Amino acid sequence: MSNKGAVEGAANTESGSRVFVYEVVGLCQNEATDQTNYPIRNSGSVFIRVPYNRMNQEMRRITRLGGKIVSIQSASALQQVNGKVPLAVGNSTVNKLSVSGETANSEGNGQATPVNEKSEVKGFAKSPADEQLKKKDKKGNTMSQAKAKKDAHADVPVNIYRPNAPFIGKVMSNEPLVKEGGIGIVQHLTFDISGGDLKYIEGQSIGIIPPGLDKNGKPEKLRLYSIASTRHGDNIDDKTVSLCVRQLEYKHPETGETVYGVCSTHLCFLKPGEDVKITGPVGKEMLLPSDPEANVIMMATGTGIAPMRAYLWRQFKDAERAVNPEYQFKGFSWLIFGVPTTPNLLYKEELEEIQSKYPDNFRLTCAISREQKNSQGGRMYIQDRVAEHADELWQLIKNEKTHTYICGLRGMEGGIDEALSAAAAKEGVTWSDYQKEIKKAGRWHVETY
Repeated sequence: MSNKGAVEGAANTESGSRVFVYEVVGLCQNEATDQTNYPIRNSGSVFIRVPYNRMNQEMRRITRLGGKIVSIQSASALQQVNGKVPLAVGNSTVNKLSVSGETANSEGNGQATPVNEKSEVKGFAKSPADEQLKKKDKKGNTMSQAKAKKDAHADVPVNIYRPNAPFIGKVMSNEPLVKEGGIGIVQHLTFDISGGDLKYIEGQSIGIIPPGLDKNGKPEKLRLYSIASTRHGDNIDDKTVSLCVRQLEYKHPETGETVYGVCSTHLCFLKPGEDVKITGPVGKEMLLPSDPEANVIMMATGTGIAPMRAYLWRQFKDAERAVNPEYQFKGFSWLIFGVPTTPNLLYKEELEEIQSKYPDNFRLTCAISREQKNSQGGRMYIQDRVAEHADELWQLIKNEKTHTYICGLRGMEGGIDEALSAAAAKEGVTWSDYQKEIKKAGRWHVETY
């Protein structure tokens, strides 16, 4: 699968020009980037090749997409170091998959591609740091090999099925989640995976390859979706995997016509019994701690609820607890959930049932933007709820047993940081520095788009 980067089609001709590589951060999923068929899930770096005669044009384009250019280097210089120039390399597993050299047009045979611990991203694009010339120690090993530490999540299943040999699952159910009067289409889909070797754990994602060709006549690229079920599936029989999918819909910025997302539309209208191409699983960023006495703060908007649902089922559902005697959650979970209207409260009944049954262990706080007002009289967003409870959240975050998970729209991150900065400042703590510490400690988990 060939990927031209976050700005698809940009710098697609280099003849007669020197070529430069822009390192761009801050690109976010929006109406403009939705047209690229490239899922931008994290705020990591993206690298874009740009001919000299189009440098100014690309600068303006990147600015329109919300990006910031942090470095510009000659492609030839990079080639001298790396042997090749990365086209679109980011921090997320989405980018690792998207720049695979494999194509997604295999029919798939339901057989797993052999994967071992060392091959998680074999054949996939590496970050620029990984591509730098490596110094060797006296034994001839690269320094990165000599200093390698054991992966804390080495036993987590990854890339059991790859784009060139996806697993063919079947739709078991496709149920609407938005109640009457709500906005948009959001579906809970459950796939039968009993015919293969697909295994996963809470917090991971799977790839879906929609049928057909893209606008360039190439097979459609896979899209990643956070898994909404526990490792045992909704039926607690290890035979299913579930997703929470919203149909992407937006207005074309030039024509004004309504455009629907290719893969999301494909999924939202699948019928039971139909086939679906599945890859993965991928992801180690959003995994739950194994400590049953941990505290878990969850901040989600819209379908960002998917991994949170998996966490809560594992922690509180009776049938799930029955098959996990080694994990009996005794900690505290707090979900702050942002949606536009009450009918858009996805999994509302499930959440309320857990809250009713475990009032000392689970707290649900909703931000319903079009129905509730914040302290300034404006719409109530998730960051406003965080500001309301900032002092309490800060005290909880300081606890070494606390893990924080953020999933959904990237726009909420700034407001969350602002609120927690104010709370931390009361104790003379700089939030940005503290946040870096807990990220390094593996207690701050973010997957936004």
